[in-house]
Amino acid sequence: MNEDQYILAIETSCDETAVAVVKNETELITNVVASQIESHKRFGGVVPEIASRHHIEQMTLTLQQALDDSGMTIDDMDAIAVTEGPGLVGALLVGVNAAKSIAFAKQKPLVGVHHIAGHIYANRLEKEFQFPLLALVVSGGHTELVLMREHGSFEIIGETRDDAAGEAYDKVARTLKLPYPGGPHIDRLAHEGEETIEFPRAWLEDGSYDFSFSGLKSAVINRLHKAKQRGEELKAEDVAASFQASVVDVLSTKALRAAEEYGVKQMIVAGGVAANKGLRKALEEKFQNSEAELLIPPLHLCTDNAAMIAAAGAVAFNQGHRSGWDLNANPGLDLERYGARKTGSPS
Repeated sequence: MNEDQYILAIETSCDETAVAVVKNETELITNVVASQIESHKRFGGVVPEIASRHHIEQMTLTLQQALDDSGMTIDDMDAIAVTEGPGLVGALLVGVNAAKSIAFAKQKPLVGVHHIAGHIYANRLEKEFQFPLLALVVSGGHTELVLMREHGSFEIIGETRDDAAGEAYDKVARTLKLPYPGGPHIDRLAHEGEETIEFPRAWLEDGSYDFSFSGLKSAVINRLHKAKQRGEELKAEDVAASFQASVVDVLSTKALRAAEEYGVKQMIVAGGVAANKGLRKALEEKFQNSEAELLIPPLHLCTDNAAMIAAAGAVAFNQGHRSGWDLNANPGLDLERYGARKTGSPS
């Protein structure tokens, strides 16, 4: 093994083909992302079959670019990490099979990584973790509060009961006839409008850290439909501002309450919606006087990328985790079980 440790990682869980190299768990060497947004935009969302085809087309090119940018070869790598789930099964399969082929051909250790663990560990590329910590994971498919008492240990203390926050953003955006992806457009409009509409906040039961955005999404859509029937004009900017105020109020309030109850040293934000300016501002205000340090990753580490998979994979690798040659795409991979599973090795 080299004096320094290098992990090559592949991420293909949805509509980004990404390859990265990370040194010694936290030093980012290169992070290449080939986006498919333009291909899916005309459909208003990700089409799984198209995503898989694009991954096949881009995999070799993205891998070669990442190696060229790093000035290294696969022989220089200590392990190959790859997202095994959750995600779109066809998309995941492209990355998993690419990683297995590379690892087998070069006889390198193979490390399967949970996509959400990757989002959480994106923060460690910026600053070292202090345990216990709490992660607010907010993306198109996930809204969770995850407690970590040590590296590789994940306890979900709150999760969405229906729509994830990002999913609600996209559905509201479609109703407002905004282009895909809708989240950034809602965020932009929200800063141009005012909170003139009182939308519901789903606090759920006392003490619950779970989330629910289905009712809010329906309330926004119903309000827009009623306005149209009455010939009433609602400013898209005000609808966006009112909707976003409800979402970030619930997310930031529950995050602060959980951070205080569990006495965490750090509160970290992870996932694509972590790029939302409204959420970032709300959390900064909420945690201004908190003992927990707030960590929000830079924008390029919020959305799907392979650097985060390398960061999480490096920790798993150094804890002794190895995936076998039977590693498969697992679209329903559970985060807590992933953290608790035993060490395996290729055979």
